[in-house]
Amino acid sequence: MKFGYLIEPPFNYKDESGEVLGHDVEIARHICGELGRDFAPVETEFAQLLPGLSDGRWQITTGLFATVERRKIATFTHPIWALPDGLLVREGNPLRLTGYRSIAEHGKANLAVIRDQYQHRSAVEFGVPEDRLCIFDTYTEAAVAVRDGSANVYASVGRAHTGFIEQKPNWGLETIEVPWSEKPPAFGAFAVALENHSLLESVNDLLASFLGNSEHRRIAKKYGFSENEVDLVSKRGQQ
Repeated sequence: MKFGYLIEPPFNYKDESGEVLGHDVEIARHICGELGRDFAPVETEFAQLLPGLSDGRWQITTGLFATVERRKIATFTHPIWALPDGLLVREGNPLRLTGYRSIAEHGKANLAVIRDQYQHRSAVEFGVPEDRLCIFDTYTEAAVAVRDGSANVYASVGRAHTGFIEQKPNWGLETIEVPWSEKPPAFGAFAVALENHSLLESVNDLLASFLGNSEHRRIAKKYGFSENEVDLVSKRGQQ
């Protein structure tokens, strides 16, 4: 089974030997093993994840927010994570940013986002004007923009920023969690093609018993997820 993913630690990344690792990868690999199928991760860009399902380049994707628009072109499994957004900034947070609202109100702060990602829409909803949005196709491109100063801040899932900083400790970056009062944690799930009902049912059946068990907690802890975050998705998966 082909698994479409993008480089975004700790969800998916490659180690020095080229092996694909990460929270989402390990859960998908486990599910494939339970289904008795070979596992083949395929690296892509964010914008290609859902089109790749439609044209058969892969059968399942890394975790995504299941928005209304995405549900029109894909279907989603039980959630595999629930996370708040975060802001990647240079060390010391020189603009004293605290969330999307502070970016919109700053007047000059340039915000990096990944094209059409959930955080792109959130930035627009909070009033960040288009002329202050720096739109990229990959996580690394956006992070480089903050490091080099062409963007002041990058909005993504906070856990992704934490994982990236762990891998790039000398880049001079830090992360600021978006307050839950401004935007609460959102659930992410694997996506499969709309017509692939049998795969969706099989994966959901396995996730219902996997989410919250000892193996799931081992994987989650390995990649920095808390017990409370595991509990959030295990409760949703068993409903």
